[in-house]
Amino acid sequence: MSSDFEAYEQDFGTLTAEITNKVGRIPKLSGEEKTQLVLNVDKQLEEVRELMEQMDLEVREIPVQSRAMFNSRLKSYKQELEKLEKDFKRSRIAYSDEVRNELLGDDAGSSENQRAHLLDNTEKLERSSRRLEAGYQIAVETEQIGQEMLSNLNTDREKIQRARERLRETDANLGKSSRILTGMLRSHLCTPHCSSPPFFFFIFIVLLLLLLISCLVFQFIHFL
Repeated sequence: MSSDFEAYEQDFGTLTAEITNKVGRIPKLSGEEKTQLVLNVDKQLEEVRELMEQMDLEVREIPVQSRAMFNSRLKSYKQELEKLEKDFKRSRIAYSDEVRNELLGDDAGSSENQRAHLLDNTEKLERSSRRLEAGYQIAVETEQIGQEMLSNLNTDREKIQRARERLRETDANLGKSSRILTGMLRSHLCTPHCSSPPFFFFIFIVLLLLLLISCLVFQFIHFL
C-alpha cells in the first residue's frame, strides 16, 4: 500500500511543478492564449484533486501504527494544493506591466496615478488615526488625573471637617471650664481667706488664658 502512495506522490510532484510554472506565465499573456492556458491549468488542478482523493483512500488502508506519518505527508500536500489554487485565482485576474500597458494604453498611466493618489490618501488616514489615538490616550490620562485629584480633595475635606469638629468640642469644653471657674470665683468671694489679692490674681490669669484659648480656637475654626 505504501508503494502506491509513493507513486501518487511522484505524480503529485510532477503535476504541481507544471501547474506552478504555468501559473507564473498566465499574467504575461492576454487574449486567446491566456484563456487556453487558464483552461489547461484548471484541468490539471482537477487531476490533482482526484489524485489527492486516491492518496486519502490509500492512507486509510495503511496500518494504524504507520498511518500517522502518511497523514502528515498528505496534510502538507493538501496545503500545497490550496496554495496553488489561490495563486491560480490571482493569476487569472493579474497582468504584467507590459500586458497592462498594451491593454490600457494611455489609461495605464492614469491608473498608476490613481493608485498613487489612493496610497497617499491611505497614508493620510493612517496618520490621522494615529493622532486620534494619541489624543484619546491623553484624554484618558487627564481623566484619571482629575479623578485622583477629586479623591484627594474629598479626603482633605473629610480631614478638615473632623478637625473642625474636634475644635468645636474643645471650644465647648473651654466654655464649660470658664463657667465652672466663674462659679468657683463667685462662691469663693464670700469666703474670707479667698479674698486675698493673690487669689484674685490667680483667678484673673486663669480666666485670661481661657479667653485667649477660646479666641484662638474660634479664629482657627473660621480659618478652616
